[in-house]
Order: sequence, then C-alpha cells, then structure tokens
Amino acid sequence: MNSMTAFGRGEATNGVVTVVVELRSVNHRFRDLNTRIPREYNALEPRVVNLLRDRFERGRIDCTIRRVGPEGPNTVRADLRLAEATWQAMRDVARHLQVDEAKVTLQHVLAQPGVLTVTEAEHDVSHEWELLEPALVGAAEHLATMRAREGRSLKRDLQQHLGELMRHLVTMGELSKGITVQLHRRLDERLQALLQDKVDSARLTQEAAILADKADISEELARLASHGDQFRDQLAAQEPVGRKMEFLIQEMHREVNTVGSKAIGEHASRTVVLMKSALEKLREQAANVE
Repeated sequence: MNSMTAFGRGEATNGVVTVVVELRSVNHRFRDLNTRIPREYNALEPRVVNLLRDRFERGRIDCTIRRVGPEGPNTVRADLRLAEATWQAMRDVARHLQVDEAKVTLQHVLAQPGVLTVTEAEHDVSHEWELLEPALVGAAEHLATMRAREGRSLKRDLQQHLGELMRHLVTMGELSKGITVQLHRRLDERLQALLQDKVDSARLTQEAAILADKADISEELARLASHGDQFRDQLAAQEPVGRKMEFLIQEMHREVNTVGSKAIGEHASRTVVLMKSALEKLREQAANVE
C-alpha cells in the first residue's frame, strides 16, 4: 500500500551539465501530472510524462526540472539608423525646450526600445535525455520509496479504524438480538394504557413480529461485515487499492445509515454514532491511499 503524499529528488551530471529533478505528490482522485521544465527540454516533455505515468497510478504529481550548464553566447545587435534618429530627435526636443543638449547622453539613447536587441542563442539539447532520464528515474524511485513508507503508516491507522468499526458492529449485533422482546414489551405497555387491560395477546404478538421484521438489521450487519472483510483484503494487496477502498467505505456508509434509521433504543443510537465516527476516520485516511 502506498500513500499519495511524498517528495522525491534526483540529480545527474556529466561534468558539464547538471540536471536536478524534484517531484512533489499529494492526494488526488485520479492521476494528475504537471511539469515545469526548462525551455530547452520542451521536446523531451512527452518522455518525462510517460515515465511518470508508467510508475504512478494516482495522485497529483508536480515535476520540476532544473538544468545548470554553460550557455551559448547571446547575440547583441544595434540598430544604428534608429540610434542616430533617436539621438537627433532627443537633441531637437532639448533645443525646442531650451534645455542644454549636452544633457542628452548615450545612455538615454541606448535605453530606447529597439536600439539594442539581444537574441538568445538556440541550444540543441535533444541528446541530453541520457542525462535527464537517470535524474528523473532517481527522483521517481525516491518518491516511490517515500510513498511506500507513508503507506505503511496509513495501513496501521486503517487497520485500527477498521477494527474499531467491527467492534461496534458486534455490539450492534448483540443489541439487535433482543429487539422482538423489546418491541413486544413496548407494545404491551402502550396497549395496556390505551385499552385498560383488554389486550388480545395473539394480536399483540403478531404486531410485535411485524414491527420486529421492519426493524431487523441482520442483513445490513451481514453486508457491513462482508464489506469489512473485503476492506481487510485490500489492506494486504500489493497493487493500488485506493479507489476500491473508497467504494467500500461508500457502501459501508450506506449500510450504517440504514441501520441508524432502524435502530431502537438509546444504546443502539449511540453505537450507530460511533460506527459513523469510525467510518469517517477510515474515509479520511483512505483518501491518501494510491
């Protein structure tokens, strides 16, 4: 079992260029890959995405790649005609405003847009995949190790919360065994008060049986126990199980809600509240499972 929350870092160098890859992963319902890479590596982005997609099933993964290496010489070009025209125009403005022309300096001319143009050198780094790949693999392996470590902690918490839920389920099962007796006594008390001891015992037993059948929660408890067994199986699985867990928790919520609607007695109602609390803890933790 793996968590979806972790961090991984990888680095590779050939002595001239160094590539650093950082991966940050958080929980997400699906797989969401986001990359921030140097412009020079734009052509390599599909390879980066494919490598991460092959290794991780779920989670939002932010991939940041930094490249440190020598840059080729940038080209600086001067538009001499524009510079001359700008210089002359500035001097004309100075004369018109009766300002000393000497205050018009070369710095003022060079600061004007278009006078100097810097062209960035193009770098062919397509051959650097042999350098980027080991850095990316190293970061992915580091991330996977941390996700597995966090997953072991998650597993312990999930086992604890599942055990708590199953204990409450046993309690609810014990409480439900005396439901027919409870309903018979309750009906007897109400009818005695209404009819002043003129009670048809056969009819009373029949009504109690009908109400007991409506309040029967044995099927819900059986399904809940089955879902709990399936959830326990997922805890022992090696493949990603987060989505299966979320589905099982959803089904368990449905059964507990039904039990709550049928629960009779203060003790049963309190037990339902405890079951819902344990389920909520399961849901919160399962949301981090890959």
